[in-house]
Amino acid sequence: MRVTRKLKNRDILIIPIMMVLFSIGGTTFGMAEETLPFYLIFLPIVMGMGYDSITAFMIVFLGARTGYMAATINPFNVLVSQGILGITGNPLLWLRLVAWIVCTAVAIGFVMFYARRVKRNPESSITYKDDLEKRKEYELDSKELDMPFTARHKAILIVFGLGLALIVWGLVTQGWYMNELSAVFFAIGLFSGMIGGLSEKTMAKSFVNGMADFVFAAVIIGFARAILVIAQDGMIIDTILNGVATGLAGVSPVVYALMLILILFLLSFLVPSSSGLAALTMPILGPLTVMMGFNPECAVTALCMSAALACTVAPTSGVVMGSLGMCKINLVQWAKVGWKYMILMGVLTIVFTVISSLIPA
Repeated sequence: MRVTRKLKNRDILIIPIMMVLFSIGGTTFGMAEETLPFYLIFLPIVMGMGYDSITAFMIVFLGARTGYMAATINPFNVLVSQGILGITGNPLLWLRLVAWIVCTAVAIGFVMFYARRVKRNPESSITYKDDLEKRKEYELDSKELDMPFTARHKAILIVFGLGLALIVWGLVTQGWYMNELSAVFFAIGLFSGMIGGLSEKTMAKSFVNGMADFVFAAVIIGFARAILVIAQDGMIIDTILNGVATGLAGVSPVVYALMLILILFLLSFLVPSSSGLAALTMPILGPLTVMMGFNPECAVTALCMSAALACTVAPTSGVVMGSLGMCKINLVQWAKVGWKYMILMGVLTIVFTVISSLIPA
């Protein structure tokens, strides 16, 4: 609420600032599951500014997802795909940087347009009734939110900021992942409780209440992964790929790029892991792209953008379902808002895939 009062009529600026930061995370170290704790941070802040829960969801989710889609050095899609195809030095990095700038700008514009409309007319939000309950849960209308901003509060924010800096350092330079990230977040919570003067009993109770918000997301992720196991062990994906490799021979660059995008988009519903999809498809689609006389980077671009685009709404994606679960938004509600974003990004996916196919190898 202090941030809201400070920004006054400029609170909309939180959208581009934070989305750029999340997008940088997505395009560099492949920020995806790491976003889950941030929803509980941004929901009360964004809703306190007069926006809805979908706006908060999009700031975090679309920020990181757009960066993941327009990946530059993301090891989980760009680098693993190039490694499988024997491409060294990331030769189309300049194009990937252009794609990142364009896609991030479009995503920010989309979210800001939506947020302004909802703030002008809150009842136009598809989650309006649900958000009334969320506002009660976060006590956004409580008079306690007007309490003084004390030295304890400032110290807690400093601990939180140092923790995030440590996470970024560990991810980028030390190869940290879920275990290390979990330890840092746990430490942030522990030190925050101590600085805040909470008793051991209160801290333990708060920890249990906080974990309750994650349990639903964890269960949803488990169900989503089960579909992936069936698709892989039942050889469903291998059968699809075999038919694809046979049917694409002899088409034009534009048609080939479009077909590649469509195929990888659909396969991403069965294999929502970009690195898993790369390992499965690049050994077939990479050589096929070269045989067709196109730059093999075309296959890399198509995979990066198509897979991330599909995993914006794929019910098999643990990140999608877990993120929605954290915000208590159902997939249908998100689809009714997100389909416009998908069309915009779909057009950009086609444009950059076709361009990469036409650039001489």
